[in-house]
Amino acid sequence: MKGIRFIPDGTNIDFIGKRYIAFAVSLFIIIGTFSLCMTKGLNFGIDFTGGTVIEVRVPTAPVLSDLRTEINHLGLGEMSLQEFGDPLDLMIRLPEQKEDETAKKARESCLEKEHDQTKCPLSPQQLAINKLHEHLDARFEAPVEYRRTEYVGPQVGAELKKTAALAIIWSIIGILAYVWFRFEWQFGVSTVVALAHDVIGTVGLFALTQMQFDLSTLAAILLIAGYSTNDSVVIFDRIRENMRKYKKIPLNELINKSTNQTLSRTILTGGTTLLALIALWVFGGAVIQGFVNALIFGIIIGTFSSIYVGSPMLIYLKVRRENIVSDEAGDAQEQAG
Repeated sequence: MKGIRFIPDGTNIDFIGKRYIAFAVSLFIIIGTFSLCMTKGLNFGIDFTGGTVIEVRVPTAPVLSDLRTEINHLGLGEMSLQEFGDPLDLMIRLPEQKEDETAKKARESCLEKEHDQTKCPLSPQQLAINKLHEHLDARFEAPVEYRRTEYVGPQVGAELKKTAALAIIWSIIGILAYVWFRFEWQFGVSTVVALAHDVIGTVGLFALTQMQFDLSTLAAILLIAGYSTNDSVVIFDRIRENMRKYKKIPLNELINKSTNQTLSRTILTGGTTLLALIALWVFGGAVIQGFVNALIFGIIIGTFSSIYVGSPMLIYLKVRRENIVSDEAGDAQEQAG
């Protein structure tokens, strides 16, 4: 008994014929991303900018959404709040508070000269911590237990930015090496162009919306790179298979045929992944909202790039049937030997 096919047999959508429209959309996304990054920039989280992590135990379990709204109205910047383990255990991330350079030098000078350092003015960060403590103490009837307060300096954030950039670069290089080894070099270059398109587009989303960009967002971007590569490899594998099978079909038609043949798999894989992500978006709460938003957008743009960016690039990179046929012959000889 045959299974249900999501895309009917014989579907023949002219993807390659619409590549110029797709290229225009991709160019708009890339230019828009660079423009937004230069003008608005990214809204980096504490992981990259520095700040304070405060671990507390509250006497009664609060409604997290209400408490999150309250502390974000204190005028101390956008704070993140999450529970870990027990509902009474909360972790609050307080962003780095800006300080005037003159005031900073005066405070540091006072700390160096004054034996009684309580007479010196407090830093904006400490003032913000005190304000947060006052609000939490007033919010709960019983005393709040402050278990841990750790400061993440901006130097650490700068180092994390550098490490994050290197992680993305090395992942792209690793993917290029794998696809180049697995296929021909044209397929490797096309894959890297597609996933670079996806990474840039996702960064553009965060620059446009000013959603917080932190380490969880970086993890989402790396996941998007892997998903996009997997999607592209499935299409490329069918293209290479058809290049061996159909010797006289023009390359444009062959890529269209291969993309249509894998379209059912592409849509079903993306669709089922989106269903899981939508459930996370609805029920996961604000803590993982940025992570899920990045993945949802990444799945959509990754599917788009696999069809309209990666595959058409093979035409311009002049992938040749002769190389693929010769590779097949070499593999057959090796197996026979």
